[in-house]
Amino acid sequence: MGRVGELSQVIDELRRCSKTLNGISDALANRFSGYESAQESEPAPTEPALTLEAVRAVLAEKSRAGRTAEIRSLLQKYGADKLSKIDPVNYKALLAEVEVLKDAT
Repeated sequence: MGRVGELSQVIDELRRCSKTLNGISDALANRFSGYESAQESEPAPTEPALTLEAVRAVLAEKSRAGRTAEIRSLLQKYGADKLSKIDPVNYKALLAEVEVLKDAT
C-alpha cells in the first residue's frame, strides 16, 4: 500500500473517531442539559417539623415571662387543655400566636 492509501486510512479513522466523539458529546449534552435547571427548580429545603419539646420550650419561656393565662387561652383555642393534646399540625400557628405575646413586666 502506498502513502496515499495509508493517508486515506488515517483520514477515515479520524472521521470515525470524530463521529464517535460527537456522539459522546451529544449524549453528555443531552444528559446534563437539564442538570442546571433541575438544580434550580428543586424545592427549597423544607423547614424541620416542630416537635412537642420545641413548642413546649417556647411556651415555658412565655409562661415564665408572665403569659400563662394567655397561653392557656391559646391552648383552649386549639381545642386542648394541655399542649400534648394539640395536633402537631397546629404547632406552627400556635407558635406564631405565642410569639406576638409581649412579656409581662
